[in-house]
Amino acid sequence: MKPKILIVEDEPGIADTLQYALRTDGFDPVWVATGEDAVALVREAPPALVILDVGLPDTSGFEVFKRVRAFADVPVVFLTARSDEIDRVVGLELGADDYVAKPFSPRELVARVRSILRRSAKPAAAPAETPAAPLPVAVDEGRRQIRYYGRLLELSRYEFGLLQTLASRPGHVFTRDTLLARVWDDATESLDRTVDAHVKTLRAKMKGVAPDLDPIRTHRGTGYALAEDLPPTL
Repeated sequence: MKPKILIVEDEPGIADTLQYALRTDGFDPVWVATGEDAVALVREAPPALVILDVGLPDTSGFEVFKRVRAFADVPVVFLTARSDEIDRVVGLELGADDYVAKPFSPRELVARVRSILRRSAKPAAAPAETPAAPLPVAVDEGRRQIRYYGRLLELSRYEFGLLQTLASRPGHVFTRDTLLARVWDDATESLDRTVDAHVKTLRAKMKGVAPDLDPIRTHRGTGYALAEDLPPTL
């Protein structure tokens, strides 16, 4: 189903433009011109998001926002002809998700709508009966120690920094420049081959624990990543 977007705007020309832009981008826009109609519609069938004009003919958009939020946690973007900072601050302090001043780009507003809906989407909960697999690389930052499959690795200062960085995001490819900047004190005086040499010794120490596994993947011309498909136990 297409996400329903409620437009609360008393100017037909602006409402028509918004409806066209939203419909073209795959949304289902619904338009009302008054605050009372907006409250009634949200109460009857909450939309995915509300684009709410501050200056409505029957009441303030801020008042509509407070009434709607009393019974529905729906994302709201304020729309107004007034660009005063105080209006923007009031809208955001009330808890609005965004604030757009007229004149505006319909395409930009639609992009903001899509971004807000992505942020507000609730991720599916993991099945309760599926326990998290233990991580093969356990970093103890306080003791400056790293265990690999339960065995303490004897690491140099730079080897610790490299593995700590790689283990922070398994599967993510860290470039040599990034590793130099994060691990070495003066990256400007170090070379790419410095990273390569330390990765080689680090890989050898991890191979000493699990000879059949390739824990650090080389991405030629780019950098290195900790394998994200390592088995949880040996």
